[in-house]
Amino acid sequence: MTVEEEFRLLVSGYYGIYEMDEYELKVYILKQLENYIKEFISENSNSSISYHEIAQELEKLPIKTKLQDSLLILNRIQAPLELSLLIRKRLNEMKKS
Repeated sequence: MTVEEEFRLLVSGYYGIYEMDEYELKVYILKQLENYIKEFISENSNSSISYHEIAQELEKLPIKTKLQDSLLILNRIQAPLELSLLIRKRLNEMKKS
């Protein structure tokens, strides 16, 4: 995975978690992920990627894509299983409708 692809996954996952209003503790997970993204950017600061532009572009992705990406990220940051289950439930509901 390239640095840009990795960053896209992280930010898309962030936006996916942001959409999970039914999870009351999402603020803590978002803060943890935000720190993870900042650390990623500082480790890859020599890259010529425009992080800000990519983040703005990813905000417009469909909710389904963002939720799927968030499932990939939650394991990395050792997030509670409850959030993963809520996301899977929401994805299943989207699939049915």
